[in-house]
This record gives sequence, structure tokens and C-alpha cells, in this order.
Amino acid sequence: MNRNLFFDRHHDSDFVMWSAPHLIALSIVAVCCLILFMSRFILRTHPALRQFIRLMLVLLLAASEACLHVWYLSQDIWSRSTSLPLELCGITLLLSVIMLLTRSRMLYNFLYFAGIGGAFIALLTPNLVYPFPHFRFLLFFTAHGSIILASLYMTWIEGYRPAWRSLFFTMLCLNIVAACVYAADLLLDSNYMFLARKPSTFSVLDYFGPYPYYLLVEEGFAFVIFLLMFMIFFKLPELYASRRSRGSRNRIR
Repeated sequence: MNRNLFFDRHHDSDFVMWSAPHLIALSIVAVCCLILFMSRFILRTHPALRQFIRLMLVLLLAASEACLHVWYLSQDIWSRSTSLPLELCGITLLLSVIMLLTRSRMLYNFLYFAGIGGAFIALLTPNLVYPFPHFRFLLFFTAHGSIILASLYMTWIEGYRPAWRSLFFTMLCLNIVAACVYAADLLLDSNYMFLARKPSTFSVLDYFGPYPYYLLVEEGFAFVIFLLMFMIFFKLPELYASRRSRGSRNRIR
């Protein structure tokens, strides 16, 4: 039987976590983040270039979601119980598009933690069965990498910063989202956000115990990750800069 191994839903082998293609894909995402960081001063002083990058991220995010649904339909496997954008990364992808278009600070306060944190964990332990170079493999890493880049763009280029209240705002929003998605799971007999059971592939949830206890552990894990994201990238650098500033003043005296 002649099959298109790049696009067909049938595949001869499965995705292998921490394989060479997985590590290369992670490295490419990391390099893109590094390039964005190193270009931050140039982008800040060139409005046209800044707008181009912002719209390119919007296009990448929107195209990733659209292409996923085109693939579902082309393979005749689109289903309301599995194909709706009700996973956390699907939700943060769509919200990232709105954030980039509107420059919403409220969405940024949520997406800096939930978008970057959720996509980062998904990239490390992908809920993915299609190996490189399958279309779904490329789409997965493009979409999740773009979610991270969207919030990093708002941080490094637009100058947005989360606050302590952003962390607790994110946790509140996540619980509201989870309650809504759980209601959808009951109506659709689905398992969006893995609120009914763990994924069939390996994930970090495998370390969190059985259902439903892993949901509580997951919430604590998310809070710790968000706290570390805030402390390492914002609070600790502020404290270090403050101490250096005080030290410089003392030497001048």
C-alpha cells in the first residue's frame, strides 16, 4: 500500500522522546528564543521591523492551528471530542494571537506563565506519536515554540513584565479554564486537558499519582514552575541590580 509518510495518519514508527530529532527540535526552539533575545535592542528601535516580527508570530500561530484542523479533516478524523482547541496549549495559542494583535497586558499576565510554562513542559514531554519528519511532528514543535516566542516577544521587545499578582491571577484563571473544560469533557465524552484520565503517551503526569490525585499535584507543580519563572527571570535580577547599585553608591561616598 502506497502511503504518504509525511502527511498520512498511518505511520510505520512512533515518536521517541529524547531521540536525536526531539533534541534537535528543542535546540531549534532554543536558538529562536536566543535570536529574539539578542535582537531585542534592534527591534525596540525599529517599529516597522518590530511590527513585522509580531505579525509573523501571529501568522505562525494562526497557521499552526488552521493547518492542524485541515489535517484532521483531510484524514477524516476530525472529532469534537478530540479536535477542538480545548487543550491548555490550544487555548494559550489562540489567546497568544489575541495578545499579539491587541497588546493586551491582562492576557500577557496569564500567558507569560501559562503559555510559556505549559508549552515548555509540552515540548519536553510531547503528547505526540508521529516521528520526524511527519507533518504533525513539525506542526507540534512550530506551534508550541511559537507560543513561547509570543510571550517572550511581549517581554523582551514590548517591555511587559509580570508582577506577583500575575502569578495568582494565572492560577485563578487556570482553575476557571479547567472547570469550563471539565464541563466540556462531560458533555463531549472527551479528555481535554487530561482532566478525565492521563494521556496514553508518557508525560510528566505519570509521576503525579493516580486519578484524580494527579490533578492536585499538577496544580502544585504548576505553581512551583510559575514561581520559579518569576523569581529566576525577574525578582532575582532585580535584587542583584539593586545590590550592585547600593554598592556603587557606597564606593562613591
